[in-house]
Amino acid sequence: MDVRQLRYFLAVVDHGSVNKAAAVLHVAQPSLSQAIRALERDLGVDLFRRVGRRLVLADAGEALIGPARQVVRVLATARASVDEVAGLRVGRVEIAAMPSQAVEPLARIVQAVTEEHPGLSVAVRAASTAEDVVDAVRSGRTELGLLGAPEPVRDARVRVWQFGRQRFVLVCPAGGPFAAGAVVRHEDLAGQRLIVGQPGTGMRRVVDEIRASGVELTEVVETEHREAILPLVLGGVGMAVLADSWAPLARQAGALVLDLEPARHLHLALVTGHGELTPAASAFLHVAHSLSL
Repeated sequence: MDVRQLRYFLAVVDHGSVNKAAAVLHVAQPSLSQAIRALERDLGVDLFRRVGRRLVLADAGEALIGPARQVVRVLATARASVDEVAGLRVGRVEIAAMPSQAVEPLARIVQAVTEEHPGLSVAVRAASTAEDVVDAVRSGRTELGLLGAPEPVRDARVRVWQFGRQRFVLVCPAGGPFAAGAVVRHEDLAGQRLIVGQPGTGMRRVVDEIRASGVELTEVVETEHREAILPLVLGGVGMAVLADSWAPLARQAGALVLDLEPARHLHLALVTGHGELTPAASAFLHVAHSLSL
C-alpha cells in the first residue's frame, strides 16, 4: 500500500467513478483501475462492489475512507512543514464555503491571503448548507470551512472561529414595488412574488418565518443555484431575500437593495478539524483573523 493508491481510492470515492477520478487526477483510466486493484490485493479485500459499470463502496471501502484521508493529510502536513521552513513559498488550502459567504467575506480573505503569500493557492469547494460545510471538514474533504448560520456556531465536531454577521436584505427590481431607500417590514411583503433558495438555507428560513407569521407570499421560483437569483430579480420575475454580501453586486447590476425590519442575520464562522493544520491553512486562518478584528 502506498499514498498514491490511497489518493486514487479517495478520488474514486469523492467523484463517484473511475472515469471522473481519472480526469480530475490527470491519469489514464486503466492506470487508476490497476492501482485500485493492487490496493485491494494488498489489503486482501474488495473495496468496491462492481454493479454493471458502476462502483459501489463495500463495507471495507467505507472503513478505509477515514484512515486514508488521515494518511494523505499527514503527508501533506509533513511536506508543507518543510515548505514552511523555506518561508511558505508554496502551499494549497482547500476550503468549503456556502454561496453567500463565498462572495463575502471569502473573496476578501483570499485576496489578502494571496497578496501576503503569493505562493499559496486556494481551492474553494461548494457547500449549500452549514451542515454541508461541517461534513466536508469532518470527512477531510477540505481542511477549512466557512459557513453562515442563524445562531452562533457551537459544534463539538469541529473547531470554530466566529467571524461576524451578515444581515439579510431584500433585493428588488428597480421598477418597484418599493421605492429606493424604503425599509420593508415583513407585512409589506404580503402578495409579493419571491424567488427562494432550497430548504435548509438561511434565505429560505427567513422567507419561511415571514410566511409562518401570517404574511401570504407567492413563491414563484425555488432554486439551488444562488447565482441565478439576481438575473431573475432583474428580469422582473420576483424579489428575493439575500445576505447583504450580494448587495454591492446587486446595486451595480441595477437592482434595489432594501433593509428588512425586523432584521434577521447570519452568524459567520470559520471551522477546522481538531487535528494539526498544514502551514498553509494556518497562514490562511491568521490572515482571516486579522481581517475580522
